[in-house]
Amino acid sequence: MAPRVGEGWTSQNLLITYNQMVVDTHTPERDVDELFQALADPTRRDVLRRVGGGEYSVSQLARQYPMSFAAVQKHVAVLERAGLITKRRRGREQIVQACDDGLHQAQAVLADLESLWRGRVDRMTELLANEPLPKGPTS
Repeated sequence: MAPRVGEGWTSQNLLITYNQMVVDTHTPERDVDELFQALADPTRRDVLRRVGGGEYSVSQLARQYPMSFAAVQKHVAVLERAGLITKRRRGREQIVQACDDGLHQAQAVLADLESLWRGRVDRMTELLANEPLPKGPTS
């Protein structure tokens, strides 16, 4: 029987379990979460708009924002993990360009949600149309 909290627990017998299978598993839902978290930030959306119009180096992007180069690099890394942009090396520069796959995935998720909610609204409309009007006092 394990000791209760405060009874016999020491740093020697306290174990922390870290499950690689759970923490490091990528699922479609987790990918969608990363995608929308990346899109939730206005700076990242602006970076995405810029690189959608052509290639930029990370240095060129950094000059566009009132933040450090390192901060812009972090924004770019979030967008890359989400599949919204790609990076490649050209000499000493890192070139960033838009990746349509991530945006197509976001559009597909939103279209599925729209379809689901439109179906629900349609069913509510049918229910209300078939519901008899309440009889009330006449004036």
